[in-house]
Amino acid sequence: MRILLWHGYLLGGTGSNVYSRALAREWSKAGHEVVVVCQERAPEQFDLGTATVVNPELPGGLLPVFVLDRYEGLRPKLLQEFTDAEKAAYVEANAAALRELLPAELIFTNHVLLGGPVGAATGQPFRVKAHGSELEYSMRGRPELEEWGRETLAHAEVTYVGSEHIRRVLADVVGETGLVHEVPPGVDVDLFVLEDRPAALAALLEAARADPPNPGNAEERLPDEGNAARLEEFLAGDAPTVVYFGKLIEQKGVQVLLDAMQTLDARLVVVGFGPYRAQLEAMAPERTLFTGPLDHRHLVHLLPLATATVVPSVFPEAFGMVAAEAAAAGSPPVVARHSGLAEVAAGLEESYPERFRGLASFTSGDSEDLARKLAAIIALSVEDHDELRRAARQAVVERWSWHSVAQRLLQPV
Repeated sequence: MRILLWHGYLLGGTGSNVYSRALAREWSKAGHEVVVVCQERAPEQFDLGTATVVNPELPGGLLPVFVLDRYEGLRPKLLQEFTDAEKAAYVEANAAALRELLPAELIFTNHVLLGGPVGAATGQPFRVKAHGSELEYSMRGRPELEEWGRETLAHAEVTYVGSEHIRRVLADVVGETGLVHEVPPGVDVDLFVLEDRPAALAALLEAARADPPNPGNAEERLPDEGNAARLEEFLAGDAPTVVYFGKLIEQKGVQVLLDAMQTLDARLVVVGFGPYRAQLEAMAPERTLFTGPLDHRHLVHLLPLATATVVPSVFPEAFGMVAAEAAAAGSPPVVARHSGLAEVAAGLEESYPERFRGLASFTSGDSEDLARKLAAIIALSVEDHDELRRAARQAVVERWSWHSVAQRLLQPV
């Protein structure tokens, strides 16, 4: 079938970006004709299978966002600060781009806002994926946006949510919306795999040596300058290693992890970009390395080197994709036990041997509890840690592969 996949942003970095490019790849691999309508200007850097990419021109270059970041060539502005005229112009520009690509058997849009309005404005049947960020960061407590979401979702064939938590949030924010199906996000289990330490480290350094120049780290969306040498020195030896990767904003709870690390005999790698980076660097313990953002080509080799990967978010999460990716690569995740993260923890625990089941999560915001869980993982024997990392991967393979997710999203509703 011909599928139009609309996503208002880029195809790398954040969860919804990864989600969109993974669907494009899986659907095209399954033989479908896929066109991705988004703002990604360099799609060739990603594996999209045979999918093609179209970039709609945005009126005034205005991009509605839920968290302020920099976008080259665009003017990001918080969705809740858009005027009615700006919202209408954005929706029509994107809907017009989709209409020009018709006919199609499926129009699939991301985010309640603005995926719902864009899909509805095409005049064609469409499906929507709620990611949660739009609900929590921009829509909740803003009646005009809540009503807009409710009105447009009423026209959708189905609204997909990634977890029971987001199903509840959706109902809380926009009320009754018609048909809602739960389909968790996925992980590329052929990309994130178990690697032994020497091979993983060599491949990580090779990937870092291929990074583009970033003098003075002026471009926050690129890896830090000189990462190859820094990583080689930092990861030398076999000291326990903890990893965080994600946005560097206060809501992600990295400050909780930094506090926990103060009492541990371990080193920490912090991967990501965002406005909170300088404050986090100022409070980080001595054995901490900030790398800037890393792509999947780095992470698939960094994660197998991690004794544990922490997802310390203090804000509700739709799903723990970061945790699932880490688990697939054999780095046992330790997640804050709330929202969609708690559902990931429960899935991991079902696959863990009983003696490890308390190690998948910690009390949200509690750095002492996190430190205890990390200390317990660090203290495991080589044999026990290997058993834990294999159990973590098995949980992902059984529950969250992209192949099964992509198929479920195409099922009749």
